[in-house]
Amino acid sequence: MKGLKGGLFKTKISFGERVRSLLSHKKVSNDFIEGLEEALITADIGVDSSLYIIDRIKRELSGKELGSEDIVKNKIKDYIYEILKPLEAPLYINTKPYCIMCVGVNGVGKTTVIGKLAHRLRNEGKKVILAASDTFRAAAVEQLEEWGKRTGAELIKHSEGGDPGAVAFDAVTSARSKGADIVIVDTAGRLHTRTNLMDELKKVKRVIGKSLEGAPHEVLLTLDATTGNNAIQQAVSFKDTIGVTGIVLTKLDGTARGGILVAIGKDIGIPIRYIGVGEKTEDLIDFNAKEFSENIL
Repeated sequence: MKGLKGGLFKTKISFGERVRSLLSHKKVSNDFIEGLEEALITADIGVDSSLYIIDRIKRELSGKELGSEDIVKNKIKDYIYEILKPLEAPLYINTKPYCIMCVGVNGVGKTTVIGKLAHRLRNEGKKVILAASDTFRAAAVEQLEEWGKRTGAELIKHSEGGDPGAVAFDAVTSARSKGADIVIVDTAGRLHTRTNLMDELKKVKRVIGKSLEGAPHEVLLTLDATTGNNAIQQAVSFKDTIGVTGIVLTKLDGTARGGILVAIGKDIGIPIRYIGVGEKTEDLIDFNAKEFSENIL
């Protein structure tokens, strides 16, 4: 397992080098502030988060001798932790069956996240049912079916092009009758018809609610860290239309823009459940604000 330290290696190298290069200024001067702001934005930490950090640096360190890079680094770590701490919220499973509806655009690793999550839950002794509600893409069903075989989770599927809501309904009904602990519903990230994606997802969500009162208990949005600001736009869109309750940020190991998680935290305010730091099953890890802020520099 790479772990968070390895997963943030590219971000740490890029961001850390930029911060170290600023130490030639010796003091927290205007030139230093401008350089730090550029470094923060380049790391995709976001405008609001960058301005917050810059404002704190100005108020607490302006005009002071830097002495060593640790002074600035530790301050930045503290500010990032302050931003992210309220979003540290592990998945809380408090009912049975507990229904997780997974959403996100194609290519972000959503189905892989479902498989890794099923693996984790199965290792905890949970009985898991997977619902292949992305009926518009045969590859998605096949991928989920493979994860079902690997993890021992039962798969509910219909024919290609079938009604996604019907698959979700059958999966929840099956979970209730068989005493399953968890239902994880995969959904489409893009449609090949004129139907609006968000309308289709809202329909699936309504059907789930009809099959089980209070469900889905979690609407989990998967975002790709390598897409930078596009991830922010996706989060806003999904949040506004279907009500996202948790975020998974994948592919942190593949980008120097790991700061996007800070931007998501500041701009969106949705709890961050998991982060993906590698390709192995174990590389889907709980989000820990303290560890993340320590390892980003």
